[in-house]
Amino acid sequence: MQQVPVSLWTLVAGIVVTAISIWIGHNHTLMPEQASLQAPLVDGFFNVMFTIAIALFLVVEGTIVLFLIQYRRRRGDDTDGLPVEGNVPLEIFWTAIPTVIVLGLGIYSVDVFNQMGGFEPAGHPHSAAHVAHLPGTALAATLSDTSQATTAPTIAPKIGIGASPQTLDKLADLVVDVKGIQYAWIFNYPDSGITSGELHIPVGADVQLNLSAQDVIHSFWVPNFRLKQDALPGIPTELRFVATKPGTYPVVCAELCGGYHGSMRTQVIVHTPEEYDSWRTENQIAQQQNLNQVVAVNPADLSTSEFLAPHTHDMGISAATLESVVIGH
Repeated sequence: MQQVPVSLWTLVAGIVVTAISIWIGHNHTLMPEQASLQAPLVDGFFNVMFTIAIALFLVVEGTIVLFLIQYRRRRGDDTDGLPVEGNVPLEIFWTAIPTVIVLGLGIYSVDVFNQMGGFEPAGHPHSAAHVAHLPGTALAATLSDTSQATTAPTIAPKIGIGASPQTLDKLADLVVDVKGIQYAWIFNYPDSGITSGELHIPVGADVQLNLSAQDVIHSFWVPNFRLKQDALPGIPTELRFVATKPGTYPVVCAELCGGYHGSMRTQVIVHTPEEYDSWRTENQIAQQQNLNQVVAVNPADLSTSEFLAPHTHDMGISAATLESVVIGH
């Protein structure tokens, strides 16, 4: 019986490993649903890396298992193994192949980064118009501080993911100022004066986020968009993207920022254009009503109990108890 050449076995093994690697690399379920124009670019790069990793795993682990079986110590065999001093062609091969892979992935990643706008954070300056907020809560105080910090014209970000090569000379359809604080995200819309704890955007719009941090480094990450950008104290950064699918997607802080880092979460809600216009109109009306209430009432003319009355429910006390405490003092 004629023995099958090693080269033929190697060819067959290579074909099998390649087929398995490509199938697994493009049919895995490791990534969440794509929801941005940038997501397919990242997923394409990830699939290539994952395919190569699967192939290397099968080759290395398969060789180990094969050698464990083929060259295992037989019962009664006390002889020494063959003296192997080295194999120059093999060493050149396993050095050259990883080198080519790393260089190829490096060039590919630079191209993906460029297509996403990583080399062009345009960052057009603008004024951030804010509205007044009702006093009496910690959130209102935080929003007030945030408002004071952003009433001046915003410095154009020079770091981050900016305009893609296709939108390099175009202004973004929607600009949102995003401030990270321990432990929340505050979203301000300069064009409408809306401030929100959630990010609301229309599907298909070219959105520019101007990121900043009030205290420590935070990282704005939307897994479904395949986008992540640090928010740095004193250094403005930018994140520009286009959402492609309506829905609600999580926003996570991906930088350890303190004891409650794990709870620093919110969501981005991608609306249809009609739903977004409705949301913006409703919030403009609501915030204008709040502003009118603040202007109409002079806190100096109110007694302590009257001033605190709207907040008794949040404080967990009854109005009668509040009155008795105020009178007692």
